[in-house]
Amino acid sequence: MRKLCSLALAGALLVGAVSCTNMSKTQQGLLSGTAVGAAAGAGIGAIAGGSGTMGALIGGGIGALAGGLYGHSQE
Repeated sequence: MRKLCSLALAGALLVGAVSCTNMSKTQQGLLSGTAVGAAAGAGIGAIAGGSGTMGALIGGGIGALAGGLYGHSQE
């Protein structure tokens, strides 16, 4: 069940990343970083034998921070 929740969260974030058309570079970086971080965190958490959900949350937070900073530096 945890893996299913993690995959659903990552999928929802990935779908949201498709709608980046009218966003600033900071917003695009934030959304993309969140999606990539959540997917990577869920995968690493599941492979490592821990909680995929917790990995997705931590990865999404770190990805959002990194993506927002990167996008802001591109403006």
